Amino acid sequence: MPLNSVNTNIGAMVALQSLNRTSDELSATQKRISTGFRVADAKDDGAAFAVAERIRGDISATTSANEQLGGVKGLLDVTNAALENVSEALQKLKTTTVKLADGTITAEQRTQYQAQVKELTNNIQSFINDASYNGLNVLNDPATLGVNVVTNGQGTYYTFSGYAALTNIYNVVSTANTWTAGSAAAALSTTGSVMTAITNVLTQLNNFGSYSNYVESQINYNKSILDAQESGLGALIDADMAKESARLQALQIRQQLGTQALGIANSAPQSLLSLFRG
Repeated sequence: MPLNSVNTNIGAMVALQSLNRTSDELSATQKRISTGFRVADAKDDGAAFAVAERIRGDISATTSANEQLGGVKGLLDVTNAALENVSEALQKLKTTTVKLADGTITAEQRTQYQAQVKELTNNIQSFINDASYNGLNVLNDPATLGVNVVTNGQGTYYTFSGYAALTNIYNVVSTANTWTAGSAAAALSTTGSVMTAITNVLTQLNNFGSYSNYVESQINYNKSILDAQESGLGALIDADMAKESARLQALQIRQQLGTQALGIANSAPQSLLSLFRG
């Protein structure tokens, strides 16, 4: 091939190829800077993008599970608050029942004490009935005696038991306002109504406290998992912005130099005109 040709400019071809490569690299760098990702789509790195998509799915699933657990925590908090109020009311009921068991009180005093225990048992019933969260009451809903809760993005279940509190607590003491001295004394015995109701509510306070602690610890664990997943995802696909910034400046300079080199190469055939000047 002739070195001096107006049809084929080798220098311009080389300069153009170099400028095109620089432009491609510059476009890739600008994409990383604008998106913040080293791997923004499958064209950047198909294998890394596939892994990233799987991790994103795991993050979404874990986030969704934690949102659901937040609702469960609210339900258990409401339930524990109701049981604590029931326990407090039962302690007051026990105190008043001691007075009802006294055979020396007058009929008027007995009537007053019976009115007090009626108010207390009404409160117990209200606490149980009002222990609802998002339309669910695990103290007064036969359908919720077994509750399945999704704890993570893999769909693992944690199951806790509801409790028929109206049957096992309220109904046990609901007739307290009719107790005579003898029946009041019997209610205070180890197996009596008052002591049975107190034992039942304390057992459930322990149970639901344990459920609540588990759910709270699972929420915190999921948060740790999310942090690890997001950190791993970032290491896989995030762009190093400091590095990309430096690279951008270098490529811009290369592009300017490449443009100048191409201009010089394109003007080279002009020198051949001097051969034809007379």
